[in-house]
Amino acid sequence: MRRETLRSGSRPGAAVFTFADVLLYFPMKNHHPGYPMLSIARYLGALTLSLLRELGRMLLFILYALYMIVRAPGKPVHILKQLSFIGAKSFFVIFLTAAFTGMVLALQGYYTLTKFGSEGMLGSVVALSLIRELGPVLSALMVTGRAGSAITAEIGIMRITEQIDALEVMALEPFKYLMSPRILGALIALPLLCAIFDVIGIYGGYLVGVKLMGVNPGAYFHEMEKSVEWKDVYSGILKSVSFGLIISWICCYKGYYTSRGAEGVSRSTTAAVVMSSVLILVWDYFLTSVLL
Repeated sequence: MRRETLRSGSRPGAAVFTFADVLLYFPMKNHHPGYPMLSIARYLGALTLSLLRELGRMLLFILYALYMIVRAPGKPVHILKQLSFIGAKSFFVIFLTAAFTGMVLALQGYYTLTKFGSEGMLGSVVALSLIRELGPVLSALMVTGRAGSAITAEIGIMRITEQIDALEVMALEPFKYLMSPRILGALIALPLLCAIFDVIGIYGGYLVGVKLMGVNPGAYFHEMEKSVEWKDVYSGILKSVSFGLIISWICCYKGYYTSRGAEGVSRSTTAAVVMSSVLILVWDYFLTSVLL
C-alpha cells in the first residue's frame, strides 16, 4: 500500500490510498490531513454521543412522566377519553386479529398434532400460544399501528402549532394534560385488550378445531384447563402492561420532540411506530427469558 498525492479532480484535503487492485478515497474536510482514520473515529464518536444523549433524554422523559402520574395524574375525564381512544376504539381490529390468529393456530396445530395422534391437545396448544406470546404481542402491535401513530401525530401537531408552548407560557404543565392521561390509558387498556384477544382467539380456535376439524369439544377445553396455569396468565398480563408503557412512552416522546413542519410530524410518526414495534419484540424476548 502507498499513499499518493492528490490527483486532478480530487477535492483538497483528501487522502488517496492505492492497493494492488483497490483504490480507497477518504475525504478529509475539516480534519487533519494525513490521518484518514481520524475522520472515521470522530464520526463514530459523534454518533455514539448523539445516541447516548437521545437515550438519556428518553429516560428523563419517562421518569418525569411517571412522576407527574403520581403527583398530578390529570382529570379522570381525560383518562377515560384516552381509555376510549386506545381501548374501546381498538376493539374491532383486536377482534379480527384475534379471531383469525386463533383459527390459523388451530388449523396449523391440528395438522401437526395428527402426525403424533394428539388431536386432543389442540386446546392446550392454542391457549398457551395465545396467552403466553401471541395475545400480548399482537394486541400491542395492533394498538401501536392504530392508536400509537395517532398519539404521535396529535402531540406532534400540537408541538409545531405551538400549542404546547402556549401551555407552558400559561404555567400549565404539558405532562399533566398530555402525557399522563395517555400513559395511564395505555397501561389500563392494553391488559384488557390482551384478555379480549386471548378469549376471542381461543374461541376462534374452537370454531376451526371442533366445528371444522371434528376435535372433541370436551377434550379441547379439558386439556386447556389442565395445561394453562396462573403463571401463564400472569406473564401475559405483565407483558401487556409493559407493552402499554413502551407504546405510550415512545409515541408521546416522538410527538413531544418532533421537528418543525408536516414532514417532521410524518417522520416522528413513522419512527414512533417502527421503534415501538421493534422494542415490543425485543422486550418480549427478554421478559420471556426471565418469566419462563
